[in-house]
Amino acid sequence: MVTHGYLAQVHDGTAINLALDLVLQYGWNATSYQILNPGIEHWFSDRGDAVIGFVRHYGVRVVAGAPVCATERLADVVQEFESSGSAAVCYFGAEERMAEALAAHAPRARIVLGAQPAWNPAAWPTMLAGHPSLRAQLNRARNKGVRTERWDNEHATIHPELQRCLQEWLRTRGLPPLHFLVEPQTLARLFDRMVIVALIEDRPVGFLVASPIPLRNGWLIEQNVRGAEAPNGTAELLIDAAVREMASLGSTHVTLGLSPISRYAGLEKESNPFLLRQLLSFVRSYGRRFYNFEGLDSFKAKFRSPEWETVYAITSQGRMSLRTLYATAAAFAGENPVFTLLRAALRRKE
Repeated sequence: MVTHGYLAQVHDGTAINLALDLVLQYGWNATSYQILNPGIEHWFSDRGDAVIGFVRHYGVRVVAGAPVCATERLADVVQEFESSGSAAVCYFGAEERMAEALAAHAPRARIVLGAQPAWNPAAWPTMLAGHPSLRAQLNRARNKGVRTERWDNEHATIHPELQRCLQEWLRTRGLPPLHFLVEPQTLARLFDRMVIVALIEDRPVGFLVASPIPLRNGWLIEQNVRGAEAPNGTAELLIDAAVREMASLGSTHVTLGLSPISRYAGLEKESNPFLLRQLLSFVRSYGRRFYNFEGLDSFKAKFRSPEWETVYAITSQGRMSLRTLYATAAAFAGENPVFTLLRAALRRKE
């Protein structure tokens, strides 16, 4: 759906193409390419030089990351977007660039969501040389006959074996399929994404999808899918192949994406309100039956990134309300999050 501005009457196909053009021109946030995923609504500025991807839940517009626009336009685009509707706004997955752009404006609630590891792909061989346990994981997969290939996107889009791997992987998740910034159905909208496939003989056992971050000459490793037949080390082997491919293309930045409630978010997490810190601590400790935050954090930490970038949720209001937090959970669930947890509990009993 397209809303507001000079594109109010265009159909969805045209909106996607226009959004893609703006992402390729101005995409800086790690999540910028993900606004092209299914189910995300697009708003365009009156000038036509900015796009925002968002979803609506419980009277809140939950934005995927940050506005896609020139840095000097960020504050103005935020003001225009927020003035285009009466709903509260939460920018989920915003990074330091946006936090700095809004610092001089009206006070806004800002919480630390976690952190994302990032590094230069050219440094990968050096890191790997000093990491024997990671090399052992790669060799474990290779010894089981796993090899990797980069696939043409058109071929990957229509290949039923990748869909099979995806469905096998989703069945292992603690929660029903989530959406928004963790949308599993990316194969139908690959565009400029990179697809690396893990195979045993000629049968796919997993795949990785990376999306470009154009203004940072980089990539976000968006999905790392392992099918039922993927041996230990397949996920690491896919990342190894992807980062080497990125280095060969001259890319200078790669991130594994947000690790929620990460221990590597630094002391800034102390800026979160006390009650929210307690809530996040509770989720980290007792939510693992549905989502293994600790395991994800440990997996991403094993790659020894020299930098962990802080990731925020920033609201249009002076405080982070419970309604905003609930709406954000609904953005990922695609429904009332209580229903998602109930369905997850039923799945675990099957």
